[in-house]
Amino acid sequence: MDLLHTQLSKIQSHLAFVAVEPIDWKLGVQAFSWAVTLFETYLLLRQYPLYSKTEPPPVLAEHFEGNTFKKSQEYGRDKAKFALVSGLLKQCLDSALLQFGFYAWSWGAAGRLLALVDYGSEYEILQSIVFVFVLYFLSTIPTIPLSLYGTFVVEEKHGFNKMTPSLFVADLFKGWALAVVLGSPFLAAFLYIFKWAGDRFVPWLMAFMITFQLSMVIIYPTVIQPLFNKLSPLAPGELRSRIELLASKLHFPLKHLYEIDGSKRSSHSNAYFFGLPWSKHIVIFDTLIQQSKPEEVEAVLAHELGHWYYLHPTKMLAVSQLHIFTILSLFPAFLHAPAVLTAFDFPKAVAAVPPTIVAFTLFQMILTPLEAVVSIGMNAVSRHFEYEADKFACELEGKLQAEDMKDMGDRLGRALITIHVKNLSTVWVDWLYSAYHHSHPTLTERLRGLETYKVKLEKKQL
Repeated sequence: MDLLHTQLSKIQSHLAFVAVEPIDWKLGVQAFSWAVTLFETYLLLRQYPLYSKTEPPPVLAEHFEGNTFKKSQEYGRDKAKFALVSGLLKQCLDSALLQFGFYAWSWGAAGRLLALVDYGSEYEILQSIVFVFVLYFLSTIPTIPLSLYGTFVVEEKHGFNKMTPSLFVADLFKGWALAVVLGSPFLAAFLYIFKWAGDRFVPWLMAFMITFQLSMVIIYPTVIQPLFNKLSPLAPGELRSRIELLASKLHFPLKHLYEIDGSKRSSHSNAYFFGLPWSKHIVIFDTLIQQSKPEEVEAVLAHELGHWYYLHPTKMLAVSQLHIFTILSLFPAFLHAPAVLTAFDFPKAVAAVPPTIVAFTLFQMILTPLEAVVSIGMNAVSRHFEYEADKFACELEGKLQAEDMKDMGDRLGRALITIHVKNLSTVWVDWLYSAYHHSHPTLTERLRGLETYKVKLEKKQL
């Protein structure tokens, strides 16, 4: 532990300039956040001309019937327009809030609210919690019209929205309630560790964060998700039998197999698994069951089980922990830097002893360009895992010595095509746009990969 703290101290010595150099941090954050937004706008402008194509890629031509491809292009075009406008509007809002001292005002407002119930500035953790929710609610409310437009105009126009206005409002208030109920104790514990551990908070906070993440694996499906969707045991039949047999052959610790009423809100489809290492649950959207044949859904689940087989969730968790560790290692220099707070309009009295949550919030804003780069790297890792899971599905015949799984790759390809066609997903994608935004390879890339795996397997069998 002492070795860790010694290395962390060296990092802080290299960042000592943060506390003493007269840097215009607000201008830097404004510049970097606008740079990221304008780059994302540039990517949209690269992608947008592809929605003018009148024919799908040759490999997909036979799968688009009638005017389905035209509908797909129109849907992609409308989503791109909405993303362009909403992205710029949100950036203008964030920029205005930053420029006119909204963060400093929110800290003061939190203090004034607590003063109404006779709590003073000595209750920093309590004021910090109020501060976070003042920021959260006041910055969220202006974006509600955008959410309404995206749901009830864009998605509604193309036949995907199944939400009613009352359900939208109910979901909104449930989300806010969950933020308060779960966010408050999380923030309290998070901030308490800083106070308790002092500058040696990094390992303790890492332990807390991973414990919280693992706890959410249990809490989300059992407590949170039922508030929004109904999970029902998958009905007996061919699909259930296929999945249970596949899970048994792979020794996948399947405890429950659910069907979720995703159609309650949208026509889009998906499937996933969750749970602890010794107890897994598979969830299949009712829309996927309706859109695909049982053998194709089985292939989708074979892909998902490939993620489990290769420990992809565990590896992604490890990568995320490394990311969190890096952030926390850099943070102490900003925690003890009054100049950072004064750059964002905080009074000298507050900046003299920076509140932890304020310093951390500003620190995250300063990291905006770094986080954009990290997201590209995370997408690259995720896409590699997707290819690996596809390959796993193709190799099931050999892994399980099961002749009936010889065509699993072909079934997966058909399932992916069906999902993309039914969801009117974009099939012409700019490579740079995809690298930045997509955690999955494009459909044509995955089909090409499946064909490559198939050829390699056939050569091995010769």
